[in-house]
Amino acid sequence: MEEYNSLFAISPIDGRYRNMVKDIENYFSEYAYIKFRVFIEVKWLIYLMDHNISGGAESKDKILEIYNRFDIEEAKKVKEIEAKTNHDVKAIEYYIRSKVEEMNLSDCSNYIHFACTSDDINNLAQAKMIMDFLSEVYYPKLNELIDIVSNKSEEYKDVPMLAHTHGQKATPTTIGKEFAVFAYRLNRIADKISKVALTGKFSGAVGNFNAHSISYPELDWIELNKNFVESLGIEFNYLTTQIESHDTLCELLSEMKLLNNVITDLDQDMWMYISYGYFTQKLVENEVGSSVMPHKVNPINFENSMANTSMANSVFDALINNLQISRMQRDLRDSSLLRNLGTGFGYTLISIIQTGKGLNKCVPNKNVLDEELENSPEVLAEAIQTILRKNGYDNAYEMLKEITRGKKVTLEELREFVKNLDINEVDKSVLLELTPQKYIGYAARLCEYKNIKNR
Repeated sequence: MEEYNSLFAISPIDGRYRNMVKDIENYFSEYAYIKFRVFIEVKWLIYLMDHNISGGAESKDKILEIYNRFDIEEAKKVKEIEAKTNHDVKAIEYYIRSKVEEMNLSDCSNYIHFACTSDDINNLAQAKMIMDFLSEVYYPKLNELIDIVSNKSEEYKDVPMLAHTHGQKATPTTIGKEFAVFAYRLNRIADKISKVALTGKFSGAVGNFNAHSISYPELDWIELNKNFVESLGIEFNYLTTQIESHDTLCELLSEMKLLNNVITDLDQDMWMYISYGYFTQKLVENEVGSSVMPHKVNPINFENSMANTSMANSVFDALINNLQISRMQRDLRDSSLLRNLGTGFGYTLISIIQTGKGLNKCVPNKNVLDEELENSPEVLAEAIQTILRKNGYDNAYEMLKEITRGKKVTLEELREFVKNLDINEVDKSVLLELTPQKYIGYAARLCEYKNIKNR
């Protein structure tokens, strides 16, 4: 077999960005899917042995070795069987049966895939794939990004910056507080993602335990199968058709989509701040910003991230809008759709990584920030009219509107206006000493509220 060459990839996940998200193949490749299903089949057989339903209890360790020793060469054997059966789960059953017979454990071979329909195996395998991916890859990468945003919030909590609402100059803020907003939003949604409990179905052909109850009527199969599913860390779904209803999976994808939207919002803001000169980007030696304009340092990481969140959310939308719908007791649409989970997660990972890289390149340009604040004294009109209200002026807003709206006003002109006001001398002193750089409210203090417990 020829060595894989990413230049032949038709997806950037397996091509251009492969090195960035290569680990995802351990969870969502065809090989991984087969291996996770082998795991469920083996664990079910051992579970039956533990409950004296299947013989060969003394051979549990040998049975478990079928999974422990499963590798790419074994996966090829499964695919060879599938080429004949044209059924992926049945191929796995036959593969395990052949392994059991090789070990002379024929007394348990009839209990491989016992009373199961294909989706009993598939949905539990998929739930395990997703949960392992989240804990081993997704959360670590996401937490790295949140840490970057949170650290910048702390580092720059006192660095003033002109805010913009509707694209126009607005009341000053600080860089740190704006990062705190994103740290809080990311933390909050990440916490919700971590609380979504994926459900698993393990109840036979149409969800009624028909084969179970007819073969061993003396056993409480609902309780037995519930305990099996929960032993895998999956919440048991009592009421299903032939397939797991995918409601909880769609909840998970919906929350991930919301988090991706927050990342896009962060990307777009950083893109704008860079274009305004609020941030400079660290130069990377030998990197080129344009094929013709040598001066350019482009915000490529944020642009790349925005593209990948868009792709991820498009995949998630397709899954969310279709997975909960299945004709009668089942159709096969979900089977094909679910094979794209890795695509959505892959684009998501790329986005998280690219945003982190972009943020690590950015440094506040304090000269530009200070200069713009100095050139925007009109933003103090809010402070002045609020103090006037406090001092009994009924038309405070209108007074400041008259001298500032749509006009270029200087700090000296505003101070001259304040000097002539009939207000409390302490308030007047505060306003006369006020500058846009100092008018940041509780921005620095608000940075303390950005964190939610770690996942």
